Order: sequence, then C-alpha cells, then structure tokens
Amino acid sequence: MSDVKVDWPLERAEPESVGMSSQRLERIGEVVGRYIEAGRIAGAITVVSRRGKIVHLQCTGLMDIEKRKPMQEDAIFRIYSMTKLITSTAVLMLLEEGRFVLDEPASHFLPEMADLRVAVTGADGQQELVRPRRPVTIHDLLTHTSGIDYEFMHDAEDQGMDLARFVAEQCKRPLKHQPGTTWMYGASTDVLGRLIEVVSGQTLDVFLDKRIFEPLGMTDTGFFVPPEKVDRLARCYTPGKDGKLVPAEMRPGRTFLKKPSLLSGGGGLVSTTSDYLRLAQMLCDGGALGDMRLLSTKTVELMHADHLPAGHPALDGNKRGFGLGGSVLRRLGETHQIGSVGEFGWGGAACTQAWIDPAGRVVSIIMMQLVNPGEEKFLLMDLFKQAAYQAIVE
Repeated sequence: MSDVKVDWPLERAEPESVGMSSQRLERIGEVVGRYIEAGRIAGAITVVSRRGKIVHLQCTGLMDIEKRKPMQEDAIFRIYSMTKLITSTAVLMLLEEGRFVLDEPASHFLPEMADLRVAVTGADGQQELVRPRRPVTIHDLLTHTSGIDYEFMHDAEDQGMDLARFVAEQCKRPLKHQPGTTWMYGASTDVLGRLIEVVSGQTLDVFLDKRIFEPLGMTDTGFFVPPEKVDRLARCYTPGKDGKLVPAEMRPGRTFLKKPSLLSGGGGLVSTTSDYLRLAQMLCDGGALGDMRLLSTKTVELMHADHLPAGHPALDGNKRGFGLGGSVLRRLGETHQIGSVGEFGWGGAACTQAWIDPAGRVVSIIMMQLVNPGEEKFLLMDLFKQAAYQAIVE
C-alpha cells in the first residue's frame, strides 16, 4: 500500500462487520497479482465498499514501468467512457429541475437535430435516407438508442471542434437506425454534453465542476491534468508485438495534459479512484453522499432500471440491459456472473470499471491503464468483480 495520503470518502472497516470475509477478499490481490507477474498489466488499484464502509483497498504493481514507480492511491487515470455516468448524472439533475422530460425531442434544445435522416437499405439493396418515424428524444440519447454512431467522434477531436460544432456536424450524418428501436454504442452522451451546455448556460466543464465535482469533493477529476499533478498520471500501456507492455495512448494526439477543444461528455475525463468512489457511492446510496444530495432516490431508481425496448436482447459485450447512462443486470443467470439484479455501472477503454449495487449495497472499482488488450479487457475486470462478490457471506 502506498504511503500517499488520500482523502477517501468512506471510513474503513473490518469486512466481517459488514458481512464480508477478510480471507476471501484476499483473492482480489491474488487475481490482480497474477496478471502483474505475467506482465499482462503494469499495475492497478482495487477498492470495494459495502454498507458505506471500505473493506478492501489495494495498490498493486507499477503506475510507470520505465521509472519503476509504484502504483499509488492518488494516481490519476484516463477514465474514458466512465465519463458517461457523470454526464448522465448531470442530465438527470437538470431533469429534476424541470428543464425537460425524458421523452422530449432533443431538437427542442438542439435545433440542428430537427432535420435528421435515417440510413436504410432499399429493396434494390442501395442505401437511401428517410425521415425518422419520430424525433430523437433525450431518453434515446441517455440509453444509446438514438441511432447516433461513433464514427465521426475522433475526426471531430482531430479537427479541434468544440461541442457546438461537433453536434452540428454530427447531425449532418445519417442515423444508423430508427430512434428508440436498437441499442448501439455511440456519441449520444457527447450530444448530451452539448444539451447540458444549452440548457444550463454553462460550458460542460464548468457545469460538472460546480454541480458535481465540487459538491462531492472530486478534486482530481476534469478534462485534463494540470501541470502540478502530471507526476500522478498513470502511464498507459498496450501489448507490444512480443506481448510485452509498451507505452501507448488510445489517441496519440490526446495526451490529457491540456484542455481539449471538444469537451467529451462520453469519454473525456480523468479521475482518481477516490474521486470516482464518491460518485459511485452517491449513486449506490440513492443520490446522496453523506449530507450532500445530488439526485432524488426515485431518479436514481429510474437510472438503475433497464430501459431497453421490450424484447431487446442483452448487450453483446456484457450480457446486460441498459439504464440511463450505464448497463444494468436484468436477471441473475443472464450474465453468467455473480451479482445482484439492478447492479449498474460502466467501464472505460483503458480497462477501468465501476459496479454499483444498491441491493447489495456494494461498490467495486478497478483502475488500470491498458489499451487495446483484446479479450483480456473484460476478463481481468470480471475476475476482480467475481472475487469481490464471492467475499460476501451475509
């Protein structure tokens, strides 16, 4: 364990005091340790809380292989798509203020969405563009059933677009399917970032700072790492041709060392394990962290429900349904994993993941920095979660 002092949001407790086994929790370190010893990851931070108490917290391996720098509790990580839970929380805060309803067309706030088209294959096998059967709603954006894909996002970043221009250009591209019919991972949450700006009158970074990060005490979360904190940014790796880890970035031009032009609400944030635990614990505890309430318990309940259209199959990647901003465990047995119905969460492209379980009152988070790992992206994260849940004994 590192000797860096970190302000964790929860007290630490003996696992047995909250119905977990100390001996069984040791399996988390064993699982992560095997991956480090095999050279498959550089290092990781794992944390598990139950009933509002931290029962497992471990820093393992290195945050920088070349410098032989040990992983430390205050390490900053590129959380990529874990940003989506934060942006979705912001949208729901505006919902509670009565700014809109979920079934409202997004074009009421983003007029460029009023003239969208859907790409379909005609009887002659040729692609044609048709009008959507109904407008794209805010609910469609929250649930990734809007028909918006991810194909343009990287180009927009490379061209230095801001959110306003990105949305305007994205809306010139056809939807991949009719709104509300099919789940497809895409830039919907980035469009929501622009919606937040228009509705609130603040840029996305300012809104998140003032309404979420400052109230929850998330002091190390933002769209870039300031100079005084750069030495805390964990290095990102990928398997090389010989299988050994080599330094790499998901996007070579996106170093997270300066404020980007495009504030990506879908994948642009950096954070620490302790900061993200604050957000996850808030969502686990019905919208409040201690005395600081961001959402109503009923809104969080809606967030954690499955919102996929009736009869929609589980997501290919994780065998779950999808709520407002993250995946949802719909029924035991569907995922072939230990868990609880209603368990909610999402991960990031560099192998970071949070699981939020209101029924079991469990939060489990793993942070590492590994890109393009192939099938191993999910294997270690699933092994970690399995090790956390098998430690529950009552």
